[in-house]
Amino acid sequence: MGKRHFLCLTDLNSNELHDIIERAITGKQRLLKGKIQQTLKGKVLAMIFEKSSTRTRVSFETAMAHLGGHSIFLSPDDTQVGRGEPVEDTARVLSRMVDCIMIRTYEHEKLQRFADYSDVPVINGLSDTFHPCQLLADMQTYYEHRGSIKGKTVAWLGDGNNMCHSYINAASLFDFNLRIASPESYRPRTEILQSAGNHIELLTDPKAAIKNADLVVTDVWASMGQEAESELRKAIFRPYQVNAGLMALAKQDALFMHCLPAHRGDEVTADIIDGPQSVVWDEAGNRLHSQKALLEFLLK
Repeated sequence: MGKRHFLCLTDLNSNELHDIIERAITGKQRLLKGKIQQTLKGKVLAMIFEKSSTRTRVSFETAMAHLGGHSIFLSPDDTQVGRGEPVEDTARVLSRMVDCIMIRTYEHEKLQRFADYSDVPVINGLSDTFHPCQLLADMQTYYEHRGSIKGKTVAWLGDGNNMCHSYINAASLFDFNLRIASPESYRPRTEILQSAGNHIELLTDPKAAIKNADLVVTDVWASMGQEAESELRKAIFRPYQVNAGLMALAKQDALFMHCLPAHRGDEVTADIIDGPQSVVWDEAGNRLHSQKALLEFLLK
């Protein structure tokens, strides 16, 4: 297999994604038994963070440690990137020194330019357009709790943001039905919606979206970089809050997911995110296992 990037879910096909999920589940079970397979000895992952992070940084660093490799944390303050070195130059240099590069940034276009000039695989740790690593963890979590997601109904409530875009990609690749309930001015991008065909239903009514859903997903109403819009967004998105009243419309055994960090009392109430239907802690923990499987796929 030649060099592959993972900038969005559609960089891999359905079979490859299912293989990664299966590998993640198997690796997690093996780790819980105290067995560690160091399949990436001598490999180095460079991690470029232009956005702050808890889960992404810790999960990738731990993943490389488990796999026998090494990780290097790079922030704009620590590198020439922060002093204006062109993205293309940084990509050329780093990819001659390390085996893989993970980037968490704002503009997805910057990530694409970096990948175009990199000699090694580039992973999207989050951009303003997509968050594919989180979707690997979400799919792993659903498979562990409920089995295959094929043919199931997923309700997305809130902003048509990067997470929503990645769920749109996932709907066609994992063959589930996605109902998106968003205010009209905050809907996901048209070109991304069109790529998923008849797997998507676009709504404004959260009650219609969540009715008989197998999985309910939401995210913060104001993402990083949108803090100035926070109060306006709170007023607009209030009807989309996942609370007991809305959750009761989903299937009785429906799961709740959130990529975290969460704002209790805004996009979700405490009784839901801390309640029995919530699998957010498994979801967060699975970032480690799904990303280990992804690294093995890209580097072995």
